[in-house]
Amino acid sequence: MKLQQLRYIWEVARHDLNVSATAQSLYTSQPGVSKQIRLLEDELGIEIFARSGKHFTHITPAGEQVLALAGEVLNQTQNIKKIANEFSDNSKGSLNIATTHTQARYALPEIIHRFIEELPDVSLHMHQGTPMQIAEMANDGVVDFAIATEALELFSNLVMLPCYTWNRSVVVPKEHPLAQITDRKLSLEDIVAHPIVTYVFGFTGRSQLDEAFQNANLEPNVVFTAADSDVIKTYVRLGLGVGIIASMAYDEKIDNDLVALDAGHLFEDSCTRIGIRRNTFLRGYTYKFIQSFAPHLTEELVLQAMSTSTQQEVDVLFADLVLPQH
Repeated sequence: MKLQQLRYIWEVARHDLNVSATAQSLYTSQPGVSKQIRLLEDELGIEIFARSGKHFTHITPAGEQVLALAGEVLNQTQNIKKIANEFSDNSKGSLNIATTHTQARYALPEIIHRFIEELPDVSLHMHQGTPMQIAEMANDGVVDFAIATEALELFSNLVMLPCYTWNRSVVVPKEHPLAQITDRKLSLEDIVAHPIVTYVFGFTGRSQLDEAFQNANLEPNVVFTAADSDVIKTYVRLGLGVGIIASMAYDEKIDNDLVALDAGHLFEDSCTRIGIRRNTFLRGYTYKFIQSFAPHLTEELVLQAMSTSTQQEVDVLFADLVLPQH
C-alpha cells in the first residue's frame, strides 16, 4: 500500500468518481490513476469503487470505510509537513481560507491587508463558495479553516469557534415608502407589504430570517435571491423590491443612494464562526490570523477547543463569552 494510492482514491471520491478530472488535478495520466487504484484493490482484496465497464459508478460499503481512514492518513501527512515547516521557518508558508462573499467583501479586507504586511512571505489563498462548499473544503482538509455563518454545523469533524454576532438591515431607495417611516421602528408587517430581495436559502443567516416570518405567521414575497450582497443592492436600485442584507454590507459612502433601516429587533442575531478540522496542526501564523479576525480567539483558547471531543464541549468553553457585534 502506497501513500500515492490513498491520495488517488481520495481525490477520485472528491471529484465525484471522475478519473479524468482527478488525473488533471494531480497532473498525472488517467490510466496511471486507474492502474494504481486497481493495484490497491487487489492488494486489499476488496473493491473500493463499483464499476460499469471502465467507469466508476459508486463507492462500495467497504470503500466508504477505507476512504474515511485514507482521509485521516492524508491529513496526518499534511500535519507532519506543517510541523516540519513550523520548526524550520514560521515566517514562510501558505494559508488557505474558505469563506463566503459577505465575509470576503466586508469582514476580511482589513485583516488580510494587515496580515500580508506583517507576514509578506506567507502566501494567502482565499476560496469563495457557498456555505456548504466551504464547510466541505474545511472538512476535507482542502483549506486550513472556513469562515461562515451557515452549514459548518453539518460536519461533526469541524471545531466551530464563535467569532462575532451580527444582524440585518432593510435597504431601500431614499424615496421608498419604508424610508418615510420615522416615528416608530420597522415591523415585519411593513416588510411583507413589499416584494423582497435577499440571500439564497443557506446563505448569510437566511435561516433566521425565514424563521422570524414563520413565527409571525407571515408569508414574505421573496421575488429574487442572490448569494452576493452587492447583487442584492443592485436589484434594490432597479426597484425589484426591498433588500434584506447583513448590516455590515451597507456602506454609507458607496451606498449613499440607498437608506439602511435597522432590522436587528426583528430577527435573531446570527453568529459567524471559524470551522477547523479536528486533529489539524495549525502553524503559528494561522493563530495570528485567527486572533486578528476574532481577538478573543487566542492561541491558548483555540488549542483548548481543538483538544475537545465534541462541539458541545466547545460550546461550554465559550458559554460565558460575550461576542462582539458587527
